[in-house]
Amino acid sequence: MSTEAFAAPAADLHARKQLIREQAHANRNAQPDKDEISRHIVATFMAQPEYAAARAVMFYVDVRSEVRTRNDLEAALQSGKKIVVPYCVDGELELFHLESMDELELGMYRILEPRTDLRPVAAKRVEVEELDLIMVPGVGFDRRGGRTGHGKGYYDKLLEHARPDTPLIALAFECQLFPEIPMQPHDMFMDKVVTESAVYEGLGRRGEGESVGPSKPR
Repeated sequence: MSTEAFAAPAADLHARKQLIREQAHANRNAQPDKDEISRHIVATFMAQPEYAAARAVMFYVDVRSEVRTRNDLEAALQSGKKIVVPYCVDGELELFHLESMDELELGMYRILEPRTDLRPVAAKRVEVEELDLIMVPGVGFDRRGGRTGHGKGYYDKLLEHARPDTPLIALAFECQLFPEIPMQPHDMFMDKVVTESAVYEGLGRRGEGESVGPSKPR
């Protein structure tokens, strides 16, 4: 199915989003060379000026067919920055200061998460307001920075508490891009969407106006 099919307006926004999610999952699952392409995407993320300027950076740890980040976490840990990863507790995302890959373990559903014995340690707990840059996963995106996740709202809840000056940069395969993601008032546009082909300048949290075209990764 062509992604162009989702450009036409539809009455049921939730149904449109669900169609996009289903197609995005199928596209992402079929993406070949995920490891190699993911390394290129993460390298591009780490080459952005927002990354260079940040002291505390949140990385997501990939699950299923997402752009893979775990292969590059070790390099990030050696960068001198404070690396933070999220984990889910009762439908909410908590943040963990990651200092070694040994601090991660396979949790429920074989998702790589911070070790349960370390989560209560005060020095490991991080507040979202401390983050200078947030790497955001998602299911489908558009070139304005529009995003849809799985529909659970985990990241929406987290991001609404981020500092207004903290950039939100999403990682995606090009096959996850659609002409337009239907956005609701509470939805947040990304500042950038990084794919293997381009860095798309999004609308950010202002959420209105014209987006800038893609700039090729350096």
